[in-house]
Amino acid sequence: MTWLAEQFGILSKIFYYLIQVVHWTVLISVLAYLLALICGLVFGIARISRNRFIRSIAGAYINVLRGVPLLVLIFFFYFGLGKFVNLDRFVAGVLAVGVCYGAYMAEIFRSGIEAIDYGQHEAAMSLGMTRWQTLRHIILPQSFRIVVAPGANEFIACLKDSSLVSIIGLRELTRAGREYANQYFLDFHTWLMVGIIYLIMTLTLTRLVKRLEKRFAIHGYGVTRHDN
Repeated sequence: MTWLAEQFGILSKIFYYLIQVVHWTVLISVLAYLLALICGLVFGIARISRNRFIRSIAGAYINVLRGVPLLVLIFFFYFGLGKFVNLDRFVAGVLAVGVCYGAYMAEIFRSGIEAIDYGQHEAAMSLGMTRWQTLRHIILPQSFRIVVAPGANEFIACLKDSSLVSIIGLRELTRAGREYANQYFLDFHTWLMVGIIYLIMTLTLTRLVKRLEKRFAIHGYGVTRHDN
């Protein structure tokens, strides 16, 4: 019992130390994801454009960003672009993660738009609506409901991958864990607690995703809505 109490005391101290920087992890993830949503929507729409040049640019963005490791992008934004533009660690980290996940969100938005039956496009056109009006008022509102679940799952992945920004000295959960482990030589306890905190956040978000999936599910688009 004494040993267990001692271990619990150690873990409690580590938890108190780490919990003070969790808000930075959340802030980085949220800002990066908002950027990803913007990039994803823009390039997702561009991916289905009738203009071949616009489609090519969107395709290049998606293929390049999905083909380059996130860690390399973080180095590129902070050390590469840092030679020409004075980027703060925080800004560089958010930009790298956001731009990277924007490529994945673009494909999610594209899939959501293309999941809507083309007959709705034709019906809107027959009523005199332009292509943009059809997209804005008819297609996108339905597409957003379809992409809620996969989009939310991308946020969970974004939250976990935000730990990579610690490599450029940005102090968040992982960086704080490394500092504590180096200072007190408690690698096992520290990384166990870091993992537990990440697990708590991801499991909480996973439950939220399931609720959102049921809330916004559209019958006939791959998800059957279950009403309790």
